[in-house]
Amino acid sequence: MAISSIQLCNSVWSAGARMAFSSSSHEQAISTSVRVSFGFPGPIGWNSCRFKGSQSRTSAVVRERGEKTEEYPPIDESVDADEDRQIVHSPPKLPERDFTGTDAVPIYVMLPLGVINMDCELVDPEGLVNQLQILKSVNVDGVMVDCWWGIVEAHTPQVYKWSGYKRLFQIVRDLKLKLQVVMSFHECGGNVGDDVHIPLPQWIMEIGQSNPDIYFTDREGRHNFECLTWGIDKERVLKGRTAVEVYFDYMRNFRVEFDEFFEDGIISEIEVGLGPCGELRYPSYPAKHGWRYPGIGEFQCYDKYLLKNLSKAAEVRGHSFWARGPDNAGSYNDAPHETGFFRDGGDYDSYYGRFFLNWYSQVLVDHGDRVLALANLAFEGTSIASKLSGIHWWYKTASHAAELTAGFYNPSNRDGYAPIAAMFKKHEAALNFTCVELRTLDQHEDFPEALADPEGLVWQVLNAAWDVSIAVASENALPCYDREGYNKILENAKPFNDPDGRHLSAFTYLRLSPVLLERHNFIEFERFVKRMHGEAVPGHELYPDENHTEFQGPDGQVAVQ
Repeated sequence: MAISSIQLCNSVWSAGARMAFSSSSHEQAISTSVRVSFGFPGPIGWNSCRFKGSQSRTSAVVRERGEKTEEYPPIDESVDADEDRQIVHSPPKLPERDFTGTDAVPIYVMLPLGVINMDCELVDPEGLVNQLQILKSVNVDGVMVDCWWGIVEAHTPQVYKWSGYKRLFQIVRDLKLKLQVVMSFHECGGNVGDDVHIPLPQWIMEIGQSNPDIYFTDREGRHNFECLTWGIDKERVLKGRTAVEVYFDYMRNFRVEFDEFFEDGIISEIEVGLGPCGELRYPSYPAKHGWRYPGIGEFQCYDKYLLKNLSKAAEVRGHSFWARGPDNAGSYNDAPHETGFFRDGGDYDSYYGRFFLNWYSQVLVDHGDRVLALANLAFEGTSIASKLSGIHWWYKTASHAAELTAGFYNPSNRDGYAPIAAMFKKHEAALNFTCVELRTLDQHEDFPEALADPEGLVWQVLNAAWDVSIAVASENALPCYDREGYNKILENAKPFNDPDGRHLSAFTYLRLSPVLLERHNFIEFERFVKRMHGEAVPGHELYPDENHTEFQGPDGQVAVQ
C-alpha cells in the first residue's frame, strides 16, 4: 500500500477500557442492525490505508497494541457510617470535557477502498445501503469517496467511465447524506498484503515504460509509480497534454457528469489529490523501496524534469555547481544524526543546503498552486480542499529531517507551513490534516528513538492555517475505536478556551468497516458523533479531581465524591 502519513502516524492506537453499555432499546436496535450488516464479498480493503489510499493512507510498520483494560484494585471491605456504601478507590481519571452546546463539527466517514471495482461498478449495493443506513441512524453528516483516476480514465485519454460512481451517489442522495469527493490522481495500494490495488491509468503506465522520468525518482534512480512527478506539470509528455491539463480535464468532466449532485448540494466538498496518497508531499518514504518507520526518507527530485528545473534555479542564483541533490543526506532508514546533511549543525543549514531546501519546497508549493487554481475553475462555487500529511517523526530534532525530505521546509528555526497555508489561502481552499488522534506520550513510549511529536506538529499546522483564516478539516491517521483517541480528536477539533472560538470545519473518520460496526465500537462512535455535534451525551461524567473517590452503593451504581 502506498504509505501515507495516515499510516505513518505509526502510532499506535490504544484502545482504552470500554464503557459499560446499558441494554436500552436504542442500543438493542443498533446491535441488531449491526448483526445484519454486511461485508463486501471477498477482501475489500478495510485496511487503514487511505492511499487516499494508504497506510492513509501508510504502510509504515504500525504496531497496534492490544486493547488495554483498566485494572481496579479490589473493593475495600470497610463500609461508611451508612453501612450501605462500599468505598472503591479508583485510579486517577483524566478530566473529560463536556462539549454540550459547542459549535457542531460535521462528521464524514470514508467508504471502503474497494467500494467501486476496476470496471467502475458498485460492489454489493444492497450491503452498502444497509451500512449507510446504520451510519445515518447516528446522524453522521455524510461520507467520503475516492474517484480513482486509474478506474475512470483507465484505458484511453479523455475517455471517462463514471457509471459505478453515479449509482453510488444516487444511493447517498436517497439517504439524504452529503458527499466529500476526492479527485484521486495516485495509485492505491500495490504493496504486499494490500487487499485493494488501483494503479495509475494503463495509458499512463504505457508512457512510463518508454519514459520513466514521468515518475518521481530517488538518488539511486529508482522510480516511484504512485503518482506523476511535478516536473511534468508543464511538460507535454502525456500524449500532447501536460500533467495539470490532464488533471483539469478529469475534474471538468466530473463536474459536468455530476452536475445534478452539485446543484442539489449533495456534493459538499471536493478534495483535490496533490501527490502520493492524495497528499501534498513528495513520496519520500516508500515501503516499496525499503523504507521503515522512523527512517528519515530520501529526496525525490532525480527525474530529468526536476533536475532541469533545479539546474535553472542554480543558474539564476549564480552557482551552477549547486544543480545537484545533497550527497550526504543518507538513505531511507537512517537517523538524522547519522548523516552529514541532517545532523545538528549539518549542511541542511549551510548556504547550499538552504538554497536546495528552498527550491525543493517551492516546487511543492508551486504544484499545489497550479492544481488548486484549475480546481477552482472546474468546481466554481463548490468548496475545495487538499490534504497535508502529518510527518511527526524527528519533529523534536533541529533539522526535522523527515519533513525536509517530504518537501516541508520546517526546521526548528523556520516555519515551513506558513508558505503552504498562504498558498491555500490564495485559492480559499480548506486544509485537511491528519494525526489529530495521536498523542506524543504514546509515541515516546512505543518509538522513543523517533523523537516524534504529533501534538506539536498538529498545533503548528492548525495555527498556520487559522492565522490566514482558512478552514481546517482533519481525519484520523490510524483506526480509532476507543474513547481516549476520540477525546484527543475532540480536543483538537474544539481547542479549549480559544479566544477566537476556532474549530475544525469538518472531521472525516477513517474508515467504514465491520470492526467499526461491532456493537461496542459503534456505540462509542455514536457518543463521539454527538459530542462533535455539540449535543448532550446521556450519562456524561466529568471528573473535576484526579484524586477522586467513588462510592459504590448496594445497587451497583457508582457516584463520584
